[in-house]
Formats: sequence, structure tokens, C-alpha cells
Amino acid sequence: MNSEWKQWVYEKTAKPFFLSIHPESAHYLAQNLLGLSKKLPFVFPVLESLMTYSSERLKTKVAGIEFANPVGLGAGFDKTGELYPFLSRLGFGSIEVGTITGQSQAGNPKPRIFRYVEDEALINRMGFNNPGADVAEVTLRKQKKNCIRGINVGKTKIVSEEDAVDDYVYSLKKLTPYADYAVINISSPNTPGLRNFQKKENFTKLMDGIKSGLGGKFPIPTFVKFAPDMEKEELKGLLELLPDSKLSGVILTNTTIDKSVLSRYPNVEKEGGVSGKPLRQRSTEFVRYAYSILKGNLPIIGVGGINSREAALEKILAGADLVQLYTGYVYNGPFLPVRILEYLDGVLKKTGARSISELVGKNKI
Repeated sequence: MNSEWKQWVYEKTAKPFFLSIHPESAHYLAQNLLGLSKKLPFVFPVLESLMTYSSERLKTKVAGIEFANPVGLGAGFDKTGELYPFLSRLGFGSIEVGTITGQSQAGNPKPRIFRYVEDEALINRMGFNNPGADVAEVTLRKQKKNCIRGINVGKTKIVSEEDAVDDYVYSLKKLTPYADYAVINISSPNTPGLRNFQKKENFTKLMDGIKSGLGGKFPIPTFVKFAPDMEKEELKGLLELLPDSKLSGVILTNTTIDKSVLSRYPNVEKEGGVSGKPLRQRSTEFVRYAYSILKGNLPIIGVGGINSREAALEKILAGADLVQLYTGYVYNGPFLPVRILEYLDGVLKKTGARSISELVGKNKI
């Protein structure tokens, strides 16, 4: 069964059902179904065969890490690490767990996630709901790591900005032994004051403090995740700090607080960040701009509005070494990664490129 036929079947069966229930309930239902498959040993080999695509051309080396393919699952889908054993077998080249905070927190009051189906968008104000670094450490320690695993860490809501360094350091010390790379999240709009760390002076102080707390250097390749709501000159200032910070790269972008990207605007008054298709153009512009500054010297992970094969290629041509899915995966289902990978491999074959890295930053094939 080719991937387009698989997608058609999903569109006609499971998708209408999942879209008919509340988005957070749909997420937990999918989580429970994945957990149930553990009790049915024959299920996962079948799923794996349907959702996996391999090619030597798709192998991608970033920050010294060998990825089986460039398509990852972004932070936010697996907030606890409990889904990693299942998600790691569904065709992704990497799974980013989190965001995890130093202390456990329930997140913001419900409802806190809202669908905008006509835009293939979500507004979320989840607020880093997660079990905390101690529990996450126990979860990850027990697992077999069979796919590149990233760990995304953020600031605990009740921790002051002045004490944020210790909070980040605590999480990183606990979790980096079980990860291939780490992400310092300073860009969520749902933790008050978090984006203040995107100001140059605050950014430098935070990164220097974290490095000092970790013994003078990051123990594994570490990225920072930025928001799409800053001016490009602000982004440029931060990007220029990356080499001295010893960070391994940047993730662009988190959600936007600009609700005008939605077709219902200005009727949308909900707090939170917009993700999905309306973010595609803005995040791609940030990737392209960042590539013009970094010039390939530091890798970029592109995320935002990747809901199709063409959207993934667009990010790579703009300068992304890797791409991540989240909202596009929610709307388009479990066959999106394999469809993207088949398409990218076809592009590589057609153009004679030997790897994704040969396409990165080329606005025209």
C-alpha cells in the first residue's frame, strides 16, 4: 500500500472521529491507544512497516549526531517521555520529549487547547504541564533508546526569573544522560516572563549561568528555541551570540501570539500561541533569515506549519538541516512522516543530491 493510499484511508476513517472530540481528549485517546498496543505484540511490527521509510540519502548528520532521517517530532506531543518507545517506531528520525521543567506542574486551567480546522491550526496555552525532571528521569532511564531522543527543558512557572538558571541546570543534569541532544526553551508564550530571556543581555546571562552550573560546558549538543514574534534585528542579535554561547544550533520557531494569522481574526480573544499552517510562512522566513546570518556554520531545526511534503522541503531549502512536525501531524495523521520522507528521497534522487545537507539553504533546486 503506497503512502497516498494510506493517507486516503486515514482521511476517510480515523481523522473525522479524532476531529469530532476535544483536542486534548483526542490527544489522550491517541496516547492510550499507543499504550494499548503494548499488550498486543503483533500491532507494532505492522504499524512500523506501514510508517517507516529508509534511504541512505536521508541519513543526516547534525551537531555530530547521526539521524536516520531529517523528520522529527517536535516538543509538546510527548510531554512526559512515556510515549517515546511507541513514537520512536513510527517513522521519525528523532523524538523531542518535553517541555520538562525542574518541578512538576499541572499547567494552565482547562480548556487550554483549541482547534481552528479551517486553518489547520491550534491555539494552545498548556503551560508546560509535565511531571517534572525527577519523574521524567525515572521514565527515560527505564527505556531502550532506539531513536534519536531530544529533551526540551523550560522554566518552572513558580520559579522567579532570577532563579531560572538553577531550575534549568537541575533539569539538564537530570535528563541529559538519557538524551542525544537538549533544547533550552525560552520562547513559549504560556509561561509568564519566559520570553524575557530572548533579550540579549538576559540571554547571555542565562546561557553563561547554565554553562557554569553544568561545569563550564553543555554535556551534550544543546539547541535554543526562539519565538517568531521578535523583529529580525532582535533575532540577528541573538544569532550572533550563539557561537560564543557554545550552543550547537537553533530551533525556529515556537508558536506565535499574533492571532491575525487566523482567518477568524479579530474574533479570537484566547490567550496562547498559534501553531500550524498559518505559522508556515513566518517560520520559514525566520529560517531563511537565520541561515543568511549563520551561513551554515550552526545548524537550524525548522518547525512551524509543516503539514505537507512541500512544506517540509520549503524549510530545508530555506536553510533547515532538520524539520519537526507537531500540529501538521495532529491534522494530517500518522502517515505524514513517511509521505514526507518518500517525497524528499525522490527530490534527492531527481536532483542527484547525495544528502539533505546538499539541499539546505538552496532556495531553488
